[in-house]
Amino acid sequence: MTTALVMKQFLVPSNIAGWEGYLAKVNAIPLLSQEEEFSLADRFQREGDLLSAEKLVLSHLRYVVRVAKGYMGYGLQLPDLVQEGTIGLMKAVKRFDPHMGVRLVSFAVHWIKSEIHEYIIRNWRIVKIATTKAQRKLFFNLRSMKKRLGWFNVEEIKAVAHDLGVKESDVREMEIRLNAIDPQYDAPLDEVPVVKGEVYTLSPSDYLEATPESTPFVALASGEFHDIEVRKLHQAISTLDNREQQIIQSRYFEEQKTTLKILAEQMDVSIERVRQLEKQAVQKLREALALMR
Repeated sequence: MTTALVMKQFLVPSNIAGWEGYLAKVNAIPLLSQEEEFSLADRFQREGDLLSAEKLVLSHLRYVVRVAKGYMGYGLQLPDLVQEGTIGLMKAVKRFDPHMGVRLVSFAVHWIKSEIHEYIIRNWRIVKIATTKAQRKLFFNLRSMKKRLGWFNVEEIKAVAHDLGVKESDVREMEIRLNAIDPQYDAPLDEVPVVKGEVYTLSPSDYLEATPESTPFVALASGEFHDIEVRKLHQAISTLDNREQQIIQSRYFEEQKTTLKILAEQMDVSIERVRQLEKQAVQKLREALALMR
């Protein structure tokens, strides 16, 4: 059972006529008895019979629609919610063990809601507003727990935090997030009078302009220039002798810079001699790079 199979066999139409036909077709599919459900699920688990799995999914699509209708208050299309819920149903069918003595609908409701929850969180806002377990719990419960219009007062925040087992600060933060509005990119969000008759419009397109350095042409040119410079540096280093290369590598190209004392011990020379060799190597590199300009 894969998402591809969902899209191919259980695709939910988005147009009104197609959606109404889908609902009529789903409601016309007969429900399975407990014995039929057990037989199909057992055959799928033992033999991998996809036809049995398909019958299990089809007979439970009406429940997916019923669950999805409970999430229509988030501004997302019902067919999309049903489609995600169907994916959850298929995952449930794949994991369902008929020998546990539980009906598939009771087992599948968790998977259906889980997929719908993920879809809502991904698509409700441009910025993801619920990432932690506490935030997700608040996201799907905060609205239903409001007993009046307006913001929570201190007592209500304490009550919600206690009922859901979360911090009071989490309740405040999620209430702010739920009441926030995504700004339009290219439309004025606010108008602030500046001088007589002149108006300054604030919108993301005003202050999120790309810098000249971020254009594709400049980025490509910068990358090519960097590659050329690196090749030149490698070529210049190759003109040094082994001892000079070791000093340059240890002093300038390693994450942990090697001290002169350690290099002196490794080469069995004085610290002053290592300093002279380093200065000499750096001068050679400068001269070699200058010739490549």
